[in-house]
Amino acid sequence: MNEWQAPPEDVPAKRILLAEPRGFCAGVDRAVRCVQVLLDAATRAPHEPLSKGLPPLYVRRHIVHNRSVIEGFERQGVVFVDELTDIPQEAVDAHIPVVFSAHGVSPEVRDEAAARGLHVVDATCPLVSKVHREVVRYVKAGYDIIYIAHRGHDEALGVIGEAPEHVHMVEGVSDVQSLRFATDSKLVCLCQTTLSVDETEDLRTLLAARYPWMELPPTEDICYATQDRQVAIRELARLVDGVIVIGSEHSSNTRQMVRVAQAVFDSAQDGPVFRRARRVDGASELQASWFDGIDTLGLSSGASAPEKLVDEMLKSLRDFGFNTVETLVTGQETKTFALPAELRTLHASYQER
Repeated sequence: MNEWQAPPEDVPAKRILLAEPRGFCAGVDRAVRCVQVLLDAATRAPHEPLSKGLPPLYVRRHIVHNRSVIEGFERQGVVFVDELTDIPQEAVDAHIPVVFSAHGVSPEVRDEAAARGLHVVDATCPLVSKVHREVVRYVKAGYDIIYIAHRGHDEALGVIGEAPEHVHMVEGVSDVQSLRFATDSKLVCLCQTTLSVDETEDLRTLLAARYPWMELPPTEDICYATQDRQVAIRELARLVDGVIVIGSEHSSNTRQMVRVAQAVFDSAQDGPVFRRARRVDGASELQASWFDGIDTLGLSSGASAPEKLVDEMLKSLRDFGFNTVETLVTGQETKTFALPAELRTLHASYQER
């Protein structure tokens, strides 16, 4: 963390209120560590495939939705592919690992990997895997599943792929209105882990009115980190003149954090009408006009954004007059997820050397 100093007496003090918790969740941290352990293996024990110009590993889709993380791994030689067909047979024969991202994949993708003999390392977030298991369990019990999610999101594609004929995705009111189920049908409602709690609750309420016999899973699908960050950003927005959330455009949980903060601003009966919540990838996107009339700025980061981006942002915000920083703590996160067994063994072998 940067060291902060009080501003000169003739400079008006502007402050940053920094949300906690913020940044990497346990699932993202696990996925990033999966890639890093495999990179370390290739570095510590160079082998023939690398000498032939093959990469140390492949990752299907983005390991997490953050540009900084992706570009950092690309600089280390990781190759990201959209589909498994993009991996050349030479790499398959050389047993180059391919990592499945934190968002999970469908059974069809797993079958394709097995058919090609790929060396797969699965970095799917355990909370996403939980939703996959729920789909399988409920379908076996004769249920149709109403799945609240964002259309086209990698997590949603994987979950729907478990049983496409029984998983009915809804993203908004019109999707709910288009559903048709008989009164004797067995229904359960599941949802994408990174959605807004408020947004999900509105759709659930609408669905419950339409299908009062619809069931909910025994435990919440929205992940703890998504909820924690939304609680923090909501409290933060009540105390500041503007909010910046660091995270990539493709990060669903980051976009939801921005929406939650803006909803607080829009509903306020007092305070400046110009208050805005903005998403940025990093400090280079800051514009001086954003800070006109802002004395206290709220700052947080999505569950896929590394803490180094927050440090860079704090440093850059000094140039805009924000000379002090305070932290608003709304909760503590202690959850961690273990690496896949294969990688735990690999990682342990490094520590013994």
